[in-house]
Amino acid sequence: MIIAERPELRLKDDVAPGRPAYFWWFIANGVALCFAVASWLLCLEVFGNPEVPRNYEILRKIGRLHELKLFPADDLPDGVTLDAVELYSRFYPSPNAQLAKFNARMLRNYLTNFDSPETVVHVEGEYRIEKVRKLKEGDFISSGVVVRARAMVAPDEGLDPTPYPVWVDCVIPTRDESAAQAFSIGGMLKLGGGAKVTLLHVGRVAAGADQVLCFTVTPLAAGVFRVSEGKRIDTKAPAQVRPAAVFPLIR
Repeated sequence: MIIAERPELRLKDDVAPGRPAYFWWFIANGVALCFAVASWLLCLEVFGNPEVPRNYEILRKIGRLHELKLFPADDLPDGVTLDAVELYSRFYPSPNAQLAKFNARMLRNYLTNFDSPETVVHVEGEYRIEKVRKLKEGDFISSGVVVRARAMVAPDEGLDPTPYPVWVDCVIPTRDESAAQAFSIGGMLKLGGGAKVTLLHVGRVAAGADQVLCFTVTPLAAGVFRVSEGKRIDTKAPAQVRPAAVFPLIR
């Protein structure tokens, strides 16, 4: 005769053991640890890369952006100073992916007031002015003027300068509404000396059948930007910028 097993008659030792009391404690602590690590990595990403538009917007909303500043003319960030020929020879061979990484570092330098700069490049030389316009909403800097100028380089000593495949877009932050009138199309823009500028971005631009390198630069010196002997522009650090802006600013 077969006797059916009745559940209520099972021995206590036959019951499936439950999870130990500390099981859920380990789970909760594991989840908390993962959350803490993820939060830490996210903070490093946001605070360490303000040039990323999304990160810049987060920092703006929580009030943790650096207040942009200009420097005394005799105490600019240390770096190399290059003319048009040196700029071209240094950056033209660089692949686009390498230029993108370089541009990110340049923008990060600027947004953090060069607190821990990886590379700083100051630009000098003589450039012929081709275009001038006021900055507007949507530009990297919304108040001031941007000047497009072509490098003029003498092929040999004693010869007249000729156009060189290098443009500069000189972005001058200022509250002076008449700043654009200080530049004359066809006139010369001499960078260096009283018009020291620092590199923000390097881009390739098609100019007819040629490919030109366009260097976006901006003055870092507080006070005035000397256009010529009799023309000066009062510079003013921008309150905010727009990292998502498209470079070059003149197209």
